[in-house]
Amino acid sequence: MACIASPVLLELLLFWNNDSFARGLKAIEKSTSLVIFPLFIIGNYQRVKFFKIIQTYVISTTVFMIFFLTRFIIVYPDLVAKYVNRIDLWEMGYQFADSIGIHAPALNMHLAFVTVCALYFVFESFRNQKKIGFKITSVAVFLFSFFFVLLVNTRMALINTLIGFLVVFFYEIQSKFNLKKILLTSSVIVILLGGILFLFVQKNPYMKEKYSSVTFAYMDKVGKLDEIDHPEIKVFNSLVTRVSIWKSAWELAVQHLPFGVGASDGKPELNKYYKATNQQFLAKYEFPTHNQFLDFLLKFGILGPIVVVLYIFTIGYLGYDLKNAMIVSFFLIFFTSNLVDDFLLRFDGIAFSGLWFSIFGSYWLQQKFILDKAPEAV
Repeated sequence: MACIASPVLLELLLFWNNDSFARGLKAIEKSTSLVIFPLFIIGNYQRVKFFKIIQTYVISTTVFMIFFLTRFIIVYPDLVAKYVNRIDLWEMGYQFADSIGIHAPALNMHLAFVTVCALYFVFESFRNQKKIGFKITSVAVFLFSFFFVLLVNTRMALINTLIGFLVVFFYEIQSKFNLKKILLTSSVIVILLGGILFLFVQKNPYMKEKYSSVTFAYMDKVGKLDEIDHPEIKVFNSLVTRVSIWKSAWELAVQHLPFGVGASDGKPELNKYYKATNQQFLAKYEFPTHNQFLDFLLKFGILGPIVVVLYIFTIGYLGYDLKNAMIVSFFLIFFTSNLVDDFLLRFDGIAFSGLWFSIFGSYWLQQKFILDKAPEAV
């Protein structure tokens, strides 16, 4: 529970470093779920039904996404017509996410986890000899969830999804489940996924550019984005923009060691630094750090990255210790997402990680309790 609450505890420890008392309280308020979730969930860990919760989450999220897609088609026919005609395909995923009221990378982080869990339940349905209707439902939920990852189409989420598939497959191979059934199920899944991916790329030719030339364009302009003609069009979501942000955040963080600039002052101070170093494009759009480790280094100094490592890698430890593919995949998704974004800066990222961290911790405690009681039962 203390580990889950560690970002809040760090804010309290260094609260004196905030320039504004009110903004400091607001920063803490945003993170209070990291205290509430473990208190109520881990405090009642015996009642947590791990697999049922995840299965309900996977199915309900997929159903909600189908609803939101239907709503998008009905409410925004002009946008749909534009995308069907292959116009401005680069904005499609972001517009769809905005119609729901969620930032696209945050939405796709959820969807990546949903898709990996859905694949796990596909294997489980065949492992446990479920009825054919249950198997078909599991496969359908999995395919729909993967389609939505492609629709929102953020690079890190798609890469994480594919890595998550490999993790699930690896753990299935390690289990004593019939290898022939695993290979047969995997072959069917690969064919279906390949078909969906092929059709999606055919209908969205921008996807080829996004994952190649667009991503790595103008890498010689790190820290000099204003030299690019219309950078908001050409490099807004490119790697060069993030590297330029990271460079500025690192330089500013080093200047404010060992305690950082304060929890409430990270973004304002970074924006001031953009202006001071004459980076007008970054200053205009007030980019945050887009890296959770750098964000906490800037805010809290030396202790910041240590707390981020403790927070994120404890999730990885739980997955490794439990040998659970879904928890390991969540760790990989959340870890890599925070290398290119800062989800502990956003309420949705804080609540998302805190909720699942607490559920994973409850499941880990349940399994430890069973193991501890096993010798007595014998």
